[in-house]
Amino acid sequence: MNESFFLSCSEINPMGQVPAIIDGRFKLFESHAILRYLATVFPGVPDHWYPADLFTRAKLESVLDWHHSNLRRGAASYVLHTALGPALGLTPNPETAKEGEKLLSKSLGTIETVWLKGDAKFLNGNPQPSIADLSLVCEIMQLEVVGDERRDTILGPHEKVRAWMENVKKATNPHFDEVHQLIFKLKARLSSAAHAHLKPPSKL
Repeated sequence: MNESFFLSCSEINPMGQVPAIIDGRFKLFESHAILRYLATVFPGVPDHWYPADLFTRAKLESVLDWHHSNLRRGAASYVLHTALGPALGLTPNPETAKEGEKLLSKSLGTIETVWLKGDAKFLNGNPQPSIADLSLVCEIMQLEVVGDERRDTILGPHEKVRAWMENVKKATNPHFDEVHQLIFKLKARLSSAAHAHLKPPSKL
């Protein structure tokens, strides 16, 4: 991340972090706040993304609040201390990675038993996706960078989660694939670096 990028971000978010947006003269940061804003400020956005019904919206909000301290914390800790950290030149902490994986797996189980009960297609049994579906699925998608074997080990036991992720992908494509191009490029880069590291040295 270069200095000019940091400066441009810090003009929107004092902490210099993304995501951050500018809408006219209005500046906003934090992912869930941005999702809420975009779903309500623009006319024509379908109601299912952020329902006007207060009871339905409250249930959606409970998912978003839970997300921060559970799924996000587990996924971020695991990915940082298994793949992303070493790629950035940071020393991984195996114990932190283990704790992150444990919280991540527990969170995936919670999604299945609490918000994907029965044959629910989307969170809270809604017939169409909401901003909560987007937020949680995108969080899980970062597992792509840890490699297929690790990703499948974590997601393998969670059939409902895998089906739900596919439902969200189908409902939002081609945009889903477009916004995750960066993840897949990073995955390819890390995989290439790992193979180069494991390749035996050529004989002199």
